[in-house]
Amino acid sequence: KNRALESNTWLQRETSFGTGFGSPCLGKPGLYISSLSDRDQSLFLSVDEGATFQKQPIPFFVDTLIFHPKEEDKVLAYTKESKLYVSSDLGKKWTLLQERVTKDHVFWAVSGVDADPDFVHMEAQDLGGGFQYITCPIHNCSEKLLAAPFAGPIDHGSLTVQDDYIFFKVTSANRTKYYVSYRRNEFVLMKLPKYALPKDLQIISTDESQVFVAVQEWYQMDTYNLYQSDPRGVRYALVLQDVRSSRQAEESVLIDILEVRGVKGVFLANQKIDGKVMTLITYNKGRDWDYLRPPSMDMNGKPTNCKPPDCHLHLHLRWADNPYVSGTVHTKDTAPGLIMGAGNLGSQLVEYKEEMYITSDCGHTWRQVFEEEHHILYLDHGGVIVAIKDTSIPLKILKFSVDEGLTWSTHNFTSTSVFVDGLLSEPGDETLVMTVFGHISFRSDWELVKVDFRPSFSRQCGEEDYSSWDLSNLQGDRCIMGQQRSFRKRKSTSWCIKGRSFTSALTSRVCECRDSDFLCDYGFERSPSSESNTNKCSANFWFNPLSPPDDCALGQTYTSSLGYRKVVSNVCEGGVDLQQSSAQLQCPLTPPRGLQVSIQGEAVAVRPGEDVLFVVRQEQGDVLTTKYQVDLGDGFKAMYVNLTLTGEPIRHRYESPGIYRVSVRAENTAGHDEAVLFIQVNCKVTPFETENLALYLEVVPVIGINQEVNLTAVLLPLNPNLTVFYWWIGHSLQPLLSLDNSVTTRFSDTGDVRVTVQAACGNSVLQDSRVLRVLDQFQVVPLQFSKELDAYNPNTPEWREDVGLVVTRLLSKETSVPQELLVTVLKPGLPTLADLYVLLPPPRPTRKRSLSSDKRLAAIQQVLNAQKISFLLRGGVRVLVALRDTGTGAEQLGGGGGYWAVVVLFVIGLFAAGAFILYKFKRKRPGRTVYAQMHNEKEQEMTSPVSHSEDVQGTAPGNHSGVVLSINSREMHSYLVS
Repeated sequence: KNRALESNTWLQRETSFGTGFGSPCLGKPGLYISSLSDRDQSLFLSVDEGATFQKQPIPFFVDTLIFHPKEEDKVLAYTKESKLYVSSDLGKKWTLLQERVTKDHVFWAVSGVDADPDFVHMEAQDLGGGFQYITCPIHNCSEKLLAAPFAGPIDHGSLTVQDDYIFFKVTSANRTKYYVSYRRNEFVLMKLPKYALPKDLQIISTDESQVFVAVQEWYQMDTYNLYQSDPRGVRYALVLQDVRSSRQAEESVLIDILEVRGVKGVFLANQKIDGKVMTLITYNKGRDWDYLRPPSMDMNGKPTNCKPPDCHLHLHLRWADNPYVSGTVHTKDTAPGLIMGAGNLGSQLVEYKEEMYITSDCGHTWRQVFEEEHHILYLDHGGVIVAIKDTSIPLKILKFSVDEGLTWSTHNFTSTSVFVDGLLSEPGDETLVMTVFGHISFRSDWELVKVDFRPSFSRQCGEEDYSSWDLSNLQGDRCIMGQQRSFRKRKSTSWCIKGRSFTSALTSRVCECRDSDFLCDYGFERSPSSESNTNKCSANFWFNPLSPPDDCALGQTYTSSLGYRKVVSNVCEGGVDLQQSSAQLQCPLTPPRGLQVSIQGEAVAVRPGEDVLFVVRQEQGDVLTTKYQVDLGDGFKAMYVNLTLTGEPIRHRYESPGIYRVSVRAENTAGHDEAVLFIQVNCKVTPFETENLALYLEVVPVIGINQEVNLTAVLLPLNPNLTVFYWWIGHSLQPLLSLDNSVTTRFSDTGDVRVTVQAACGNSVLQDSRVLRVLDQFQVVPLQFSKELDAYNPNTPEWREDVGLVVTRLLSKETSVPQELLVTVLKPGLPTLADLYVLLPPPRPTRKRSLSSDKRLAAIQQVLNAQKISFLLRGGVRVLVALRDTGTGAEQLGGGGGYWAVVVLFVIGLFAAGAFILYKFKRKRPGRTVYAQMHNEKEQEMTSPVSHSEDVQGTAPGNHSGVVLSINSREMHSYLVS
């Protein structure tokens, strides 16, 4: 268009299959951009359907025009300087709306969702360099009316407004979180499966109050997994794995999935497994998928010799780079069941094969129509199909069919061959007028050739000209999405115009609900195809359906999912209801879990006399009955209630330089949790940044007395800069410093020991903390997993912890060994291996330890050898847990200087009495008694909301090694101040 306008020349030819033709109709005013020079730009405006144009100079260089979806006079202009202007009179007068706006992330209000039709959603950069989601009305976008619906920063280029939903993402601490707002309510986290760990997320569809998203998970390179949501767009369930993707120019991603227009619930997708790409079709929004059936004959009537399961039809699902031509598959809302696409027959999709196939019954049967790819255009509700070959040479012939591709005719649409640039139809689904536009040579002007099919039809269609067809899936089941639907189409022998009043839908009848009308709920997976009941949904290993939601307060109720939810938009009634017996449960009193204490702004170093705002968060557990004991390390101790409920920070000020141990203990009658933060108070503080970095402390949770243990700090992503690690072990305020990310140590006393590490890297300082259990005796059972687990191992500490918890829970259930006596620890790296720590119960004079231990080990070995311990992964992959052959025996005993090898079971009996006496002796050692008294005294002090001038400091017994610099508190103060 720019080329034609600049030369001020439009060449139009008209051709028809009879006498007369219709005039072109643009439908509403047109607005076009033309750069006349580097310093001048103008808009050309037409209000008479392109007959005349008015030149309107503008004072800025337009990059993109965004028209109002309902009111044609209102338009937004995005400039090359990232400014956003608005006009309410179709470009005659412009007003600056906002600066520093992100390109392609500006959206008009959605009709029926936004209260104000003149509302604009946009992503813009703030003065600090971050990006925010902001809104304002176009008539007054002043600071007073500018709103930020989400308080925090969002990732650049992530805002999307589509139908009922608003999406964006936020990346921090090396983890990306995705947020959604349904019908402009508050933003909540999108709940994808816990270990999807998305690298990228693309919105596929938001039709019919449901979101389809394609997620590229941590292990995928050129494929995405397809998920669908509940109506609010919050909870997502897997519907198809490994959908092929391709990266295009400007980092845009194309995903091989296509929503078939005209019949709701039908999608096509290309799945890539082991390098092979195969096309699948679903009729129920992804609940079930099937391969496309191949035709038995080719276009010449010869047998194709293509028979399932070794051979199917596969289609290219590419979007066209040129918006004026069809993609490789063409569907239309007003032509239900009519699908035409390019592909091939065989065991997989072949890139260079682009034969054309057509179906008129929504994918049930297919026919080959061409040997090469063609651009397709549907006219008169699919009553006329126009095809022009996709080629780089000039053409003057088009093909058309009036019987849904059964027969084809040719027509010379021009006397001079042209390079075809696109196909356009006049507005209206009933139109029979189309335009071919192109150019004779690369230096010539555009030519528009109009083709009118109306003279070929002498009359309007009547009822006798139509026949009906029934929608069914590839198994012949007519109940699709809860109803039986029939459509009508024109008979192949009738040459008539369907016209404006034609409707394709004929009848529909609601079906009774069946198992196939339900899919797996969030946190559940379909059983593997190898198992008998493939419709069964089982909880994934990381999901406990009986667990109350995080916001479940004592006295309230919650619904426990049985693993099923009805497919959105499915209208079935009666029959089977897999959701009806979902139990209403009372919210229990739950112990606090996931307690965190941090400084507002994520700093861990402050100046003396500077106000510090401590923020306490609690991920799980009751908050109304929980008391919070706070010790800020400089003598201030207090107790709080509703601390995490209100979200108000604790304001404090440190007067003297030093290192202070801040601890928060949350406790209710169900249990307790503790969080620790070490804060450095220094006169010279550099601003700290923790964006997109994360620190994890890797340590075995159970160790023996005097056993050497390795403490490893993992900084993600890997950073080549010099990093200093501060290690606090136990209650000591004297840190160990190391340039290596790991240290080794030993512990000479039993009990729980907290280890905290801080990593200072450039201007970033992060912290993590873990609690170790030091025991005098325990046993270790080596475990291994079926090899399928390796493919789903993201090698993250949280994943290893969750797998360990599920193995522990399953073993406890099968063996009746108390869960608190079992600890499963997965090892980092591949292959995925684990150690099961079998702990001894508290000592009792009447208990025979050797016999008890023998029974526990025998029960564990029995269930493992019987393959009774297994769990489900995403995609229905079942993983077995088994004993691992280490070559040195499957049982080991920890204690003293390491592990005692179990040679024969009666040795345990011989040493049982001695071990018991040794245990009692250790309990009476002076150092242990003093530590216990200190601990009790500290707890008592923390319950009183008063200040003390001195703090009791404990020192963790043990020897530490590694690249460590040990200094005392005074030296540390000097180091920090300098």
